[in-house]
Amino acid sequence: MKNIDGLMRSFIVNLGEESIVSFYDKIPKQGKKLRSKLIFEIAGSSEQTSMLAAIIEMIHMASLLHDDVIDDALIRRNVNSFNADFGDKTAIMMGDILYSCAFSQLTLLPQSAAEFVSKAVASLSAGELLDVELSKIFNTDKDKYFRMIYCKTASLIEASAYAAAVLKGFEGRDFAAYGKNLGLAFQIIDDVLDITSSDKMLGKPALHDFKEGKVTLPYLYLYEQCKEKDKKHLMTLRKKSLSSYENTWIKDKMEEYGIIMLCTREAKYFGDKALNAIGKYNIDGLNDIVRQMVERDF
Repeated sequence: MKNIDGLMRSFIVNLGEESIVSFYDKIPKQGKKLRSKLIFEIAGSSEQTSMLAAIIEMIHMASLLHDDVIDDALIRRNVNSFNADFGDKTAIMMGDILYSCAFSQLTLLPQSAAEFVSKAVASLSAGELLDVELSKIFNTDKDKYFRMIYCKTASLIEASAYAAAVLKGFEGRDFAAYGKNLGLAFQIIDDVLDITSSDKMLGKPALHDFKEGKVTLPYLYLYEQCKEKDKKHLMTLRKKSLSSYENTWIKDKMEEYGIIMLCTREAKYFGDKALNAIGKYNIDGLNDIVRQMVERDF
């Protein structure tokens, strides 16, 4: 993965602007690189797959810079977010620069792969817009939730898998289905961990999603399952800095109604769909990625 980091930095260095390189070096970079791992499992290691992985990771990094600004997030993975240290304007411009560098390199890949990734980047922004809109209300529409997490998270994982398959000569649509369903499972588990994990494990405050007004799948299911009195109380807690008692109340209700188990089962369903899509290729590493994403605790 160090080769990927080097390639990404080279995209920035080639701009010839020392100030941009300096800012780039200060962007937090402790991510899982799930998308790169996926690309290498599908297409193996080569100059072209390394280039694709670097492009995808740069797009992902750009989206996180913008995401932190939109969410007013000051912490990411236990360190200050870039916008916390350098301001929203600098974070937005650095995100734009990263997108531009990634798209410049994307033109060197096969056209079908480049087109699929380009559409995914548009989906990222569409998902962010929908997320902002849904955060204004207590959303109880699961279809809108799944549309949002597809655009905001799954679409780039889908595109990564599709593009890697194209480079390898596989049927792209099979791997797109794998990536899409893996991405949905990944985001559901992320939403669960926001409730079940500690601040230290998450690298950000726990139950932060609900404070931001986001009604993720666990809250959607809790709203569906609980009694009318509890429904009303749950709605009053959205977009609020929770007290220790309120925090415990949410977690207790999640346990009472088996919400975490329901969500985990839903994530496993999408994980199984992902594996079924590429079953005929017998790539063991892709099975491991699904298992690791569904069973992870951070």
